[in-house]
Amino acid sequence: MSRKSELRRLTAELETADSYEVWRQAASQHDELSGALRWRQRDQSSSYDYAQIRLRLDRLRELRVKRDYQGLLFTLNEGIHGNMGGMGRNTLYQRSKIGTKTLIEQYIDEISESLTTLAELDNSVITIEQKLDFFYRANICYGRSALMLSGGGVLGFYHMGVVKTLLEQQILPRVISGSSAGSLVAGVIGTHRDDALQQFYDPNLMRSEAEREAGVFARLFGGTGSIEVVELREIIARLIPDLTFQEAYELTGRQISITVAPAEPHQRSRLLNAITSPNIFVRSAVEASCAVPGVFPPVMLMAKNMHGEAQPYLPSRRWVDGSIADDLPAKRLSRLYSTNHFIVSMINPLVTPFLKLRGPENRSRLRKAFGELGIGMSREVLNFYRGIVQKEGDRWPRLNLLVNGVHSLIDQDYSGDVNIVPRFQWRSPSKLLSHLSEQELLDLMKAGEMATYPHVDTIRICTQISRRMELILERFESGDLQPKLVAPRPKSARRRPAPKVVRAA
Repeated sequence: MSRKSELRRLTAELETADSYEVWRQAASQHDELSGALRWRQRDQSSSYDYAQIRLRLDRLRELRVKRDYQGLLFTLNEGIHGNMGGMGRNTLYQRSKIGTKTLIEQYIDEISESLTTLAELDNSVITIEQKLDFFYRANICYGRSALMLSGGGVLGFYHMGVVKTLLEQQILPRVISGSSAGSLVAGVIGTHRDDALQQFYDPNLMRSEAEREAGVFARLFGGTGSIEVVELREIIARLIPDLTFQEAYELTGRQISITVAPAEPHQRSRLLNAITSPNIFVRSAVEASCAVPGVFPPVMLMAKNMHGEAQPYLPSRRWVDGSIADDLPAKRLSRLYSTNHFIVSMINPLVTPFLKLRGPENRSRLRKAFGELGIGMSREVLNFYRGIVQKEGDRWPRLNLLVNGVHSLIDQDYSGDVNIVPRFQWRSPSKLLSHLSEQELLDLMKAGEMATYPHVDTIRICTQISRRMELILERFESGDLQPKLVAPRPKSARRRPAPKVVRAA
């Protein structure tokens, strides 16, 4: 078999692999045959400063061998950056199917091992105060990763496949946001521990929930009657326990955020989570984020008071579908959680075609330019028509719903560091509002898993240092490294400990 024929066979195997292990084996063979493996093993590339990375790698190795821990701390204090010397550039993760330059991977491994060495070092060598000061600062400066789940109707079950792969590979970020359909998945993830999440991959359970949810939408668009919010509440109640954001965080350690948009004019959207609104019920937030205007009525948020009773939260306000205002709240997550690396699971069928044109897999500059031009033109046209339709919102409820929905999709930034986009295309919009068969549901979830396989190594490499620092901070706050005389810092904020106040004698 010729080299080209073998590469085609391996490419077909990659597209049909039913597990990450099978995919990785085929990807490894593809890299070796295509020459990508040799590319990985060479330091040289114009895409990054390989000389600087090699110099720092050799320096860190030397300091660890000599056990010069003060020098190691000083060198790490010079800066731990995800894009040191340009090593975070996207092009470095597109040349091969697996991984990137071996030099970059070795450097990241060395940083991770150096961090663990310092954390576990005897406090007589480096004091606990020095350690805490360094790790809290480094954690904030380096940043964290976040998973953002878009809206998309019954396609939300695609997100479950994405999450399944990330969980299995132990690279699921702790910061997770969701809006509309994505909020339902975020709510499930944020209120169940890893072992409890396995029940949600039961095909029969998923099929039942998909049929219930799709049936609600089909009734409206089929013209068979009005929709009551109680039906949406029943779906959410079956999937999400009655927990507040703070209680959910304490249970799972995941920092979930849900976007809701105001139903009234002159109000701003909100990002609900354990920091901004710890006492709000997750169910209530998901219900509001799923309240598509024109399909479900606006929702009043509910919170738990000091007596453990449910009461209205901002009773004069009502909230609707979060994707209308901020489908992917990257800027807000960055302010709250110091996130600077974003993994996007995008299922919106009106956005994914443009994302594919703009995506890194398309080498053609013309196609990328066309994608940017299409989004720009669509945004301006929708801005014009949206103003007209909003004035006639009461007379044209369904048109208002459509224009606002499309506008919300176009008038936002959907560019993440890693974009997990479905390979399939839904040519019939009505399919999004119909009942799903068991096989269609299985295919949808499997599509989410398979679309994640090519991104696993990129995510693992780019998040390795932040995951290591998270683990070390956990050990300092509540694990084997917890200092006996120093109060642990709140994990939800991950802020640097307050400076000591020196009183005058």
